[in-house]
Amino acid sequence: MANPLSTLLLVALLSLSAAAATRTKLQPTNNVDGGICKSLVETQGYACEEHKVTTADGYVLGLQRIPAGRSGNKTAAKLPVLLQHGLLMDASAWLLNEPDKALAFILADKGFDVWLANARGTESSRGHTSLSPNDPAYWDWSWDELTAYDLPAAFQYVNNQTGQKLHYVGHSLGTLTALAAFSQEKLLNLLRSAALLSPIAYLGQISPFGRTAADIFLAQVTQLDELLFYFEIMGFLGLALLGSQAFPNEQVNRLLDFICTRPGIDCSNFLSVTTGPNCCLSSSSIDALFKHTPQTTSTKNALHLFQMVRKGTIEMYDYGLPITNMQHYRQPTPPVYNMANIPKDVPLFLSYGGRDLLSNVFDVNLLLDNLKDHDKDKLVVQFREDYAHMDFIMAMNANQVVYDPLLSFFRLH
Repeated sequence: MANPLSTLLLVALLSLSAAAATRTKLQPTNNVDGGICKSLVETQGYACEEHKVTTADGYVLGLQRIPAGRSGNKTAAKLPVLLQHGLLMDASAWLLNEPDKALAFILADKGFDVWLANARGTESSRGHTSLSPNDPAYWDWSWDELTAYDLPAAFQYVNNQTGQKLHYVGHSLGTLTALAAFSQEKLLNLLRSAALLSPIAYLGQISPFGRTAADIFLAQVTQLDELLFYFEIMGFLGLALLGSQAFPNEQVNRLLDFICTRPGIDCSNFLSVTTGPNCCLSSSSIDALFKHTPQTTSTKNALHLFQMVRKGTIEMYDYGLPITNMQHYRQPTPPVYNMANIPKDVPLFLSYGGRDLLSNVFDVNLLLDNLKDHDKDKLVVQFREDYAHMDFIMAMNANQVVYDPLLSFFRLH
């Protein structure tokens, strides 16, 4: 085992190392001036409500509701639909285009009762019943907790407010948490159907940028695990400290600078190198995107995703040591989310792209192989050869080529 002091020094050096910066630094966002409703929804002529829901583990999440379209019609027959964003984003992801091209507005104008979720740690969801975001314990979570607590709280709240089961739309990380929950047969009693855009269950074929980030990040974690283990066996450390911090931060900027100097990785178009060559984004929507991102997540969440990249599996957070996994799971390895356990009669609409570097075609096909026995009339799969990751929520033609089929699917269920 490495000497713990030299290990700590190595971690510090890795954290501080960086190439000269050649791109714009990620800056903290400040995109909720009076709330998402006031800044992004009401400005487009829609009524909007800000709601709060508390999860079973104490996080206070913001939800925005668009109860009607611009016509103002409010009817009791409206079906609720919950939209869940992806990593480093918040509910603004569904509001970046003009109303006739942004999914949240389209759904409202088509007669749906639209609810926008915000994951814990984002600007709308920084509350907690006892913790502050300045407390390390506040950030001690990964997407396991988004699956176990955030989604159920949002689902139940919308159901309580409307008295109806809901449709669900997830993008990226918002598909992963839903698929994980469905595989455990959770949320199904509150669900009508689910539309999964850029679905993620596996990340083994992610982009070179993503794999490099995972390798660098996990190399640091391996060194830190050794240090934590040393303290554990000496009796000095009773709590896992790994991941108890916010992400992104200055360390992330240094990490990105380092990755962008690696051979074969060209960060001159940062959106393309990370998400794929999106076909159909307008310059105004790209500008809007970078005004509202990156939102904050936890380092532990990033580590969990990087574990998926390295292992090519979908399982709960790996604490690295069998003894620590035993403490959390009563088994030496993390439990697996088995996609084949998703009930065959759950209505699913999956749409994925041929140029997506995060929801890679081969990884999506692995998911689809797990769903091969799904009821044929309950599974709709759409493939867009020209789409990359952000096209599904920002493309100028998504209203026609993705959202029209999605709406038809909702009408069937």
